[in-house]
Amino acid sequence: MFSSSFFLHLKSVLHPVVAGFVSIIVGYGSTFVLILQAAKAANLSPELTASWVWSASIGAGVTGLFLSWRHREPIITAWSTPAIAFLITAFATTSYAEAIGAYMISAAAFIVLGLSGYFEKLIRIIPSGIAAGLLAGILLQFGVAAFGTITVEPILAGFLMVIYVLLKRFTARYAVLGIFLLGLGFLLLQQRMDLSDITFAFAKPVFTFPVFSIQALLSVAIPIFLITLTGQYMPGILVLRNDSFKTSANTIVAVTGLGSLIMSVFGSTAVTSAAITAAICTGKEAHEDPSKRWIAGISCGLLYVLIGIFGVTLARIFMAFPNTFIAILAGLALLGTIVNSLSTAMAEAKSREAALITFVATAANIKFLGIGGAFWGALIGLFAYVFLNGDFSKLGKYWQR
Repeated sequence: MFSSSFFLHLKSVLHPVVAGFVSIIVGYGSTFVLILQAAKAANLSPELTASWVWSASIGAGVTGLFLSWRHREPIITAWSTPAIAFLITAFATTSYAEAIGAYMISAAAFIVLGLSGYFEKLIRIIPSGIAAGLLAGILLQFGVAAFGTITVEPILAGFLMVIYVLLKRFTARYAVLGIFLLGLGFLLLQQRMDLSDITFAFAKPVFTFPVFSIQALLSVAIPIFLITLTGQYMPGILVLRNDSFKTSANTIVAVTGLGSLIMSVFGSTAVTSAAITAAICTGKEAHEDPSKRWIAGISCGLLYVLIGIFGVTLARIFMAFPNTFIAILAGLALLGTIVNSLSTAMAEAKSREAALITFVATAANIKFLGIGGAFWGALIGLFAYVFLNGDFSKLGKYWQR
């Protein structure tokens, strides 16, 4: 017989474990296809493609496990989505071996940046209201996308949204788990998940000897460094800060940079801090007690490793979920974080207007000079904050710390 304390412990662990699971589903379901597209653009064999999945998954899993366990915080890592999207076009002029060399250079640059200590100083410059506005702006598109599915999938979307509201009313902690399980049952009853052609096979890492060239340095390594720094690391760290987690940004950059360097020769692009999927694991939906949310990081890391072992096989299972289901699941799972971010952004009268400007500018998803919306939203918000408040000295004071 199990004691009541066992069930209490199981109940306490269940929510962060589920948060990690949902994070993985959203991550693989929404971005894994980019890896397949990039592999096709590079004319990679199935073995090299499986090695890419193995290295990206193992790299993210091991670094996330280490950081979450070491710091007891939900530090979610991932491959750099903007970097992979960039590679789809970059492979037209760059060989795979040259890309591997470029991965190594950008990874080494991240290690140096983390050890230098400057990235943490950069993060400190951003006031909490601006950071919250930035996060809300990044996540808004996922909330909008969830409700946008009503146009194309009214029955599925309506069903899950009604269930979500009912569960939030009567048992809020099980809302995300509930919509996932009931949504999965709905899809299976409608026979909308085709798993017939999936066979289980272990992935094998394939070593590729890197080739270093000036062309790849300029056209691949530097762009990957910049778009990963501004599009993944910065919003990823701000997700942690928004939920009051304090692990040094320098440590995260250095550790993930090392993971990137080790895994690069097997095909992995930059391993970095996650942003969107991290928000699923850092908020109250993962656990009411912030000290228990690190378990979500462990759950996420273990699932990454498991997927890495089986390579493309398990990843294809997550891809079997319809895009509309993933959009609904992600949007509803992130609603709580969006609410908390907007609340924090509007809390202080001094920074309220600048935070609103940050939110709107980030939600606009400005793309300029090859740099994504998170960077421009933060830059515009900081500009507004400094000039609306006339507090120029604060920037220098933060930088000197």
